[in-house]
Amino acid sequence: MDKKNFFVTLAAAALFAVPVSSQTIDVKGDAEPFTHYWSVGVGAGRANEGLRAGWLEHLKLVKDYCGFQYVRMHGLFGDDMFVYFKKPDGRVVYNWQYIDEVYDRMLALGVKPFVELSFFPKDIAAKDSKQQMWYQNNVSVDRNNFDKWHNLVKEFTQHVVDRYGIDEVLTWYFEVWNEPNLNLNPKAGFFDGTKSDYFRMYKESVKAIKSIDKRLKVGGPATSNFIADNRHDGEIMDHKKSVFYSQDIINTKQWKGVWIEDFLRFCEKENLPVDFISTHPYPTDYALDPDTGRSKDAIRYVHSLHDDITWLRQQIASSKYPDAEVHLTEWSTSPNSRDRMHDVLPPAAYILKTNLDCLGMANSLMYWTFTDVFEEKGGGEEIFHGGFGMINFQGLVKPSFHAYRMLHQLGDEKLYYKDPLFVSRSSRTGKISAVAFNYPSEYEEAVPSAANFNNYMQASSKKVDIALKGLKPGAAFEIEILDKDHGNVYDDYLKIGAPHSPGYKEIDYLRQAAWNTDKQIIKVNSEGTFVWKSELAPWSCVLIREL
Repeated sequence: MDKKNFFVTLAAAALFAVPVSSQTIDVKGDAEPFTHYWSVGVGAGRANEGLRAGWLEHLKLVKDYCGFQYVRMHGLFGDDMFVYFKKPDGRVVYNWQYIDEVYDRMLALGVKPFVELSFFPKDIAAKDSKQQMWYQNNVSVDRNNFDKWHNLVKEFTQHVVDRYGIDEVLTWYFEVWNEPNLNLNPKAGFFDGTKSDYFRMYKESVKAIKSIDKRLKVGGPATSNFIADNRHDGEIMDHKKSVFYSQDIINTKQWKGVWIEDFLRFCEKENLPVDFISTHPYPTDYALDPDTGRSKDAIRYVHSLHDDITWLRQQIASSKYPDAEVHLTEWSTSPNSRDRMHDVLPPAAYILKTNLDCLGMANSLMYWTFTDVFEEKGGGEEIFHGGFGMINFQGLVKPSFHAYRMLHQLGDEKLYYKDPLFVSRSSRTGKISAVAFNYPSEYEEAVPSAANFNNYMQASSKKVDIALKGLKPGAAFEIEILDKDHGNVYDDYLKIGAPHSPGYKEIDYLRQAAWNTDKQIIKVNSEGTFVWKSELAPWSCVLIREL
């Protein structure tokens, strides 16, 4: 039986026995404090895109509604930021104007930079450097220029301390590079160098930053992705060692973070500080066929993030750096900026379930990205093209945006969690908020992606039956539902004929439709109990909050 028919058959069988979540919860009971690690940070494309009005408008939107505290982006030192000028007499002039403009506007919105130190200015990169992505960043190492890299990082750090003050910059994070394990063999990657080259670059970076103030936070190795083979054992990635696991065994393998163990050993040997470990645990594998240079679908199960963080924490605990923070600086349903699944409903339920399943395990889990003002492959040829963003280019919010908006409205004390219901309380106001979601069992073995885009609604529903007792009689709760027909803007786009270039009126209609979640008010009964029963359609997400 092929994958498509498997899902259809399983969904049909499941509809005869819909799972029920029935629970009575005392809202005055004991609770477990938790932090909103999902809103610590979020990703963006490259620093230069932060100079655009649309990018800044979208950033304000996610700050206001989702609460993101940091933004991480590529290309801070790229040639389009005009940072590095080498004069004929050999002098170097550093120009911070473009970086200042981006950072000034971010900070004015209440968002801090999670600094990614990348890529090489052309005068630091190797001669005839290889370039990557549409904006042609330089990625080739010149081993004779590590001193120039050190000086660049040091001067940059000193500049931001001078401009924003040490107290502010002590709250920032400095991450060395992006995905250096993805070299250019045989397909383009983010680093044309060896594992040892990256370790040397980390050494120069951390020494440069700590020379300004030892309290500044530095980390790495910012690698992608988790793997279950030995393609990264050597100095460069060897795709001939890639293993393509079939769907029936992919989740039985031990997946490990790339370079993490070697990185920790190197830093211990060199006596280098590691304030945080960063990596990118997408639920997919990027193994390439060495003959064709093309990837094959390799999609892991919904619990892969929990497995990956567990493994990562074990490595950190047994290292010289047991107190290092864990920042997962990129994460989404897939690392493909042309994956149609990014535009539709399933990622919302995946975001809720996965973040709640991994509560307390990491310091941050950063969604990649907040906006479709993003050009690694150039601009999208349609307004919905599978872009990473939770907001499209025209400012239309996607279901993923609503998922983070719902998470942001939770309290900071956990009263109850069992899929599909999470109940919280605010320590400040005492008010109750909860989310419910239907991540269908049919997709537990393979996270939804473009590979199953057309069939994603062929899945089972879930019944939720909850009672919250201990409330004030007559108090009001708002029930807000995100489902296929409410707040799922891509379907509204299809309903108007999927115009290639929508006009003003069409964009206005879509903007309203994107926010059009279903809302209703329910009062607490005379006994002080809030009761809600519902059958959640596949991928539906619900916010329940006390008004």
